[in-house]
Amino acid sequence: MPTTVSAATISPSVITDTPQMATLRAEVRDFLTEEIAAGAFRPTPDSWLSRWDEDFSRKLAARGWLGMTIPTEYGGHGRTFLERFVVTEELLAVGAPVAAHWIADRQIAPSLLRFGTEEQKQAFLPRIAAGDMYWGIGMSEPDSGSDLASVRTRGVPVEGGWRVTGTKVWTSGAHEADAFFALARTAPLDPQHRHQGLSQFIVDLHSEGVEIRPIVSMNGEHHFNEVHLNEVFIPDNRVLGEIGSGWTGVTSELAYERSGPERYLSTFPVYAGLLDQARAERASVDSRLGATAGRLFGLHQMSRAVAGALERHEQADVAASVVKVLGTLTEGDIAEDAHLATIPGRDDEFDQLVHLALSHRPGFTLRGGTVEVLRGVIARGLGLR
Repeated sequence: MPTTVSAATISPSVITDTPQMATLRAEVRDFLTEEIAAGAFRPTPDSWLSRWDEDFSRKLAARGWLGMTIPTEYGGHGRTFLERFVVTEELLAVGAPVAAHWIADRQIAPSLLRFGTEEQKQAFLPRIAAGDMYWGIGMSEPDSGSDLASVRTRGVPVEGGWRVTGTKVWTSGAHEADAFFALARTAPLDPQHRHQGLSQFIVDLHSEGVEIRPIVSMNGEHHFNEVHLNEVFIPDNRVLGEIGSGWTGVTSELAYERSGPERYLSTFPVYAGLLDQARAERASVDSRLGATAGRLFGLHQMSRAVAGALERHEQADVAASVVKVLGTLTEGDIAEDAHLATIPGRDDEFDQLVHLALSHRPGFTLRGGTVEVLRGVIARGLGLR
């Protein structure tokens, strides 16, 4: 029987760097080298999630490296997803502090462009491109995890808008952010059509009825939060898209969330440090480090291919899920390999990087969807279930 699944289902066509992209990559590398030399930041693993630095975000905005894919009429730069990919990959490779703007630039802006009203675009996109407005995502909930169709947050229509009540969890940066998208059920649950009756709302996190509670990691860091919404009023002009079309918006956002270079470069500063340590001490290292280089190259190609598919407005949810699953496993293996590597004269700064990566490792398999759920997404995309 002929198959309906093509190679593009797993990895769309890859586009090689153009001269313009190569020039851009060199510019970003030079900028980052100067910033590190000046002590502006210290490279760290998981910087896109845990290193919030609004001043650094504004530096990138001043260079035109935020809001790159936002059209110029909304304060952006009208550049391609592949050019944005070049910038984000270079930032992550050195562990730059990009958490403040990351979610806004990665998925809020594209979602506003696709589903937002003209008024919403004018209100928010220029501020995102300027590094002047910071966002979170309100998808996951207690007892729901990656099963977004089971959300219990509810939106009830009232005069002039909606009252939204519920709890969101693992909301990165909510205690610092200005707003987030909240997925809520706005119609009774139909067990046969669980994805219907969901809507997305733009929530001002400073609104009355919003309570943000910290979730402190085992290493003492705080970037995750619980966000409790107690009858928060959302005016009609802050509904994202149409009422009842929330599932379409969420799945679109997940393609941006799951496929980027942050899904395989979160621990790259550790990998680079391990290679530097090995060379400095002339130590022989496990052959798995060479295999990791191959895995990283393959993930680079796959992630860039998804960026190209998004540029062409192609469906990329399955390919994005593949990147997320393989990238998550690679990031965790890098942390583990660095921890177990026997290298004489390992310096304290490198060991601090390793310990930080290990402490973040449990979250790798959860954020952006658990590995188990994403394997189900891939299986459905391949027609296996």
